[in-house]
Amino acid sequence: MSQQHAHASRLSVEDYLANEDGADIRHEYIDGDLYAMTGASRQHVLITLNMVAHLRPLLRGTPCQLFANDMKVRLKIAEQDIFYYPDLILTCDPDDRETYYCTRPCLLVEVMSESSARIDRREKLLAYQTLPSLIEYLLVDQYLRRIEVYRRAQGWALEVCTEGAVRLDCLGIEVPLEVIYEDVPAPADRRPAA
Repeated sequence: MSQQHAHASRLSVEDYLANEDGADIRHEYIDGDLYAMTGASRQHVLITLNMVAHLRPLLRGTPCQLFANDMKVRLKIAEQDIFYYPDLILTCDPDDRETYYCTRPCLLVEVMSESSARIDRREKLLAYQTLPSLIEYLLVDQYLRRIEVYRRAQGWALEVCTEGAVRLDCLGIEVPLEVIYEDVPAPADRRPAA
């Protein structure tokens, strides 16, 4: 989802969390500044739901918890508090149980739109790398059958997956691209009109 800068007043973390609880519009938070989150496309929602439907049954009986869209991840970078809303968060740390956010995810997934791609590839990639628990970060293209994978074990070097399955080291599994893109319109039918 893309972001739009909200009003200029700076909020404390406590006020931000209180205001986000039940809010109609979600905001990402960067050191007191708010950025409104825009709505998601049909492709975006289908991709997210496909991943949740595939992964959730695999987590039963494990300490792992999977969250889609409405759970935040909290970071602390250079004394700045940051809260992002990844499209998917997987945390397997039994101590990572705050009510409104995670701090120790092993997997983060963003479904990219044209308006969010730059932020997802730069700002969020760099920010997420500061999480010691993070094993991998996936960027799922909603217009092409293409997933960008960044793994700690590979020094955060870019891997591109366009066929077959994407490996999730965090869970020791592979997820077929056919599952991720199930019922998502073909690429030629998906790119928004200019």
